[in-house]
Amino acid sequence: MQLSLVNALLRPRAHLGLRASRTFSTAPVNFSRRTVPKSCIASVVTSSPLCNSWLYRRCYSVVAQRKPAVPHSLKPQFFSANAFHGAAQTSQLPVLAPPAVGRWLLFSSAMVFAVIVMGGVTRLTESGLSITEWKPITGIIPPMNAEDWSVEFEKYKATPEFKLLNHSITLDEFKNIFYMEWGHRVLGRLIGITFVVPLAYFGLRKKLTTSMPIQLTGMALLLGFQGFLGWYMVKSGLEDSIMDTPGAVPRVSQYRLAAHLGTAVVLYAGMLGTGLAAIKDWRYARGGSWSGSSTMNWQNVLSNPVVKRFSRLSKGLSALVFLTALSGAFVAGLDAGLLYNEFPLMGGRLAPPMDELFSFAYAKNADGSDIWWRNIFENPITVQFDHRVLAMTTYLSTCLLFAYSRRPAIRALLPPLASKSVTAAFAMANVQVLLGLATLLYLVPVPIAAAHQAGSIALLSTMVHLLVSLRRPGLAAQAWRKAGMQTKGSGL
Repeated sequence: MQLSLVNALLRPRAHLGLRASRTFSTAPVNFSRRTVPKSCIASVVTSSPLCNSWLYRRCYSVVAQRKPAVPHSLKPQFFSANAFHGAAQTSQLPVLAPPAVGRWLLFSSAMVFAVIVMGGVTRLTESGLSITEWKPITGIIPPMNAEDWSVEFEKYKATPEFKLLNHSITLDEFKNIFYMEWGHRVLGRLIGITFVVPLAYFGLRKKLTTSMPIQLTGMALLLGFQGFLGWYMVKSGLEDSIMDTPGAVPRVSQYRLAAHLGTAVVLYAGMLGTGLAAIKDWRYARGGSWSGSSTMNWQNVLSNPVVKRFSRLSKGLSALVFLTALSGAFVAGLDAGLLYNEFPLMGGRLAPPMDELFSFAYAKNADGSDIWWRNIFENPITVQFDHRVLAMTTYLSTCLLFAYSRRPAIRALLPPLASKSVTAAFAMANVQVLLGLATLLYLVPVPIAAAHQAGSIALLSTMVHLLVSLRRPGLAAQAWRKAGMQTKGSGL
């Protein structure tokens, strides 16, 4: 019995390549570590005469050193296959855009921001009419030799801008304005490529939420239309009819310029807002906080009448910021910033005389029925006055919204990110007012004027972030979060 037990103790070592001594019996023994406790085995063995022998010490060490097999439980890992096994199948949940989609959209919005600023510099340096043709494909390659430059320069010499303003320009000076416009166009094409190609990739890989394909496809179409609109704008400054108008200055149509800028701003806001929403939805779906708060319930916050009112005010202010930026395009298109370079007065009074604001010289109908709207959009004095009024209204509205958000009762209801966004908007509004005043008082210097245009987009960015921080999570994010909470609750 004792020898059989020792033989049984040796048998578990067989899988390690050790052979039992042939002195002992090799008859099979029904022995299991799960049914015989280690303490029992030790007591039996120690009672044997062999307890002091080397064989006992070796066999006992084998048993003592072997650790019982403990089954490892599969801890639920959120967004893993095991996490939703038995609670919710991943394939049954709606598609949730990964962070890569959000980062791509934020990168695209940054490029649109850059092209907006570059377009402003192109306008301020009067470089926009240097390229007289629109070649979407071959236009990417600039002139490569002296002959190519000579051909482009001859084309520019035929334009009204050269004949009326730049008739003494040299070839080297022409190259400077050419490269400015060329860089603006190439950057626009690059934006199209970096947007459409990833859009196709994410669409084919089914990485977009249900509403994203329509939204992003609309943005892609708007990008293509933006290229055509840019050429349509430039073409308005190349028409020979300008030569027949006494006192006319070669410039692009302010209507087309405003449409070109407005489309770019809409694209920027759409990309920025969609990218921020995608990243925040992903974090929320993985159990993260909503709008910077881990204690607030977004259903309760957004259903509060006070927060609803704050949200409506924020949307109204965002629209006002956009309208003010759009009016700036009319100021730039008509060079209205070169008039009344003083503030807050205009010619020693708060507003110019009525005969200047609504001059009959701008009416084209015989009965003067179009005097109102034509002065608003075509009279440089009226355009600057309107921009001043809109700018000050935007600034005061931003200050009031910031002061409203600082009230203790309102501050306690708003999520942290919303409060931070309002503060950022207020700070940016102050910077933007200073840039606008500097642009006006110093007769529109290019660096300050370009910073002023960039400041308007930065102010709009803070408002977009404010609106995103007051939005409810997407349906896909809600479904994923609910599934994750159910999985954690079931203990899978």
